Amino acid sequence: MNARQTPSSGDRRSPPSSGFSDSRPALFSTAALREHGGPHRIVIVGGGAGGLELAVHLGEALRKPRRGDVPAEVLLIDSALTHVWKPWLHEMAAGTLSGHDSGVEFLQLARRHGFRFHLGTLESLDRGRHELWLSPLDDDEGQEIAPRRAVAYDTLVVAVGSIVNDFRTPGVAEHALRLDSAADAMRFHRLLLAECARAEVQSRGPVEVAIVGGGATGVELSAELVESVRAIAGLGTELRQEAQPMRLHLIESGPRLVGALPEDISRAVQADLEARGVEVLTGRRVTEVAPGHVVLDDHEIVPAALTVWAAGIRGPAVLERLDGLELNRSRQLLVRDTLQTTRDADVFAMGDCASCVPEAGAPPVPPRAQAAQQEARYLSQALLKRLRAHPVEGFRFHDRGALVSLGSRDAIGRLAARLPGGGMRLQGLLARWAYWSVHHAHMVRLQGALRTAVDQIGHWIDRRTQPRVKLH
Repeated sequence: MNARQTPSSGDRRSPPSSGFSDSRPALFSTAALREHGGPHRIVIVGGGAGGLELAVHLGEALRKPRRGDVPAEVLLIDSALTHVWKPWLHEMAAGTLSGHDSGVEFLQLARRHGFRFHLGTLESLDRGRHELWLSPLDDDEGQEIAPRRAVAYDTLVVAVGSIVNDFRTPGVAEHALRLDSAADAMRFHRLLLAECARAEVQSRGPVEVAIVGGGATGVELSAELVESVRAIAGLGTELRQEAQPMRLHLIESGPRLVGALPEDISRAVQADLEARGVEVLTGRRVTEVAPGHVVLDDHEIVPAALTVWAAGIRGPAVLERLDGLELNRSRQLLVRDTLQTTRDADVFAMGDCASCVPEAGAPPVPPRAQAAQQEARYLSQALLKRLRAHPVEGFRFHDRGALVSLGSRDAIGRLAARLPGGGMRLQGLLARWAYWSVHHAHMVRLQGALRTAVDQIGHWIDRRTQPRVKLH
């Protein structure tokens, strides 16, 4: 019997209603899994920071099995061929991300680390048949590459990330830009270049940009755009005459920027942005996005040739089509502390698309890259133990702090929040180095230290031989 054949009815076991015990440590048992003649298939949907690291860890572990291990394989599914570090989408949008940092190819990583990769977009789920369905795959000309198709799984991990939450604000879908993906970031960059060219050729004065949302994405994009547009203006003749070649409005409905960070850091972030010429509007809510402007809750109109919506997150719409899995109000999958979904022990969820409350009374795990990476490390061990019928403890999130980039040479934040006094504050070049090192550690986990070091040398050369901002 091959890996995907269905066993005879006499060999099939009905899975229990849950795959773990409420007592701790939790027990994952292979008795809860379907039986067939091929390897146990672990399917991971989503190649972001967490999903890809999980595929790498499991692929390495399973191609060197221990004696007596259940044969298993790992399949990673993503809608793109390249993995891009999502916390750097703001640099891609501003055009300041070098080619060496733009991404790594899933197929190369799959070959190196012993997992398989499949290009596709999740459409729906049939939990009874242990199948997920992928949408038809088309090329850039609209020609079909592959039809709608089913992929069988034994264990499924959903790691599809998040999208911005428009809170049903009128005009957002039609007139605002988002930074949910690399494609979104590149589209914004093309539109930014067009607006700069229009301002240059037509002598229209500064480029007007509004960013809605004063979290990390909004703040980092604001700082990066100030540097980017200044560099672009310096290459022209008209726009460079403006004292501020861009008028940037950063609008936050809460009382302060980056509310997840301590108040003194929020004040420092706002002071830094205002010193760069950014107009910061806190305690103001956008009620409508229209062509060329946004409307605030007091009916004030803020001009904006480009509007970026970065206010909050929610799960992608596909999560509503996963055969009745339980969601919260932000459309995230509800999971137990084992990261198993509440209604199916064979389906796990991690990262921004999941809502995990690891302990009673504790806050949910925050939607950050470090949380997804910690969940990936946890699941890589937990799923191996599940195959071996070994007990595991539930997931616990350890907050390592948070950093916000303020341009190419500056950052601010806190580290090691578990230390007395709430951790250590970092600012300036030291904070920027710490911010860079997070991505560096991610790449080491994916590519190894030697290959990452070579890439960094290429990045260093690239920065010194190429323009600061891409003009294409």
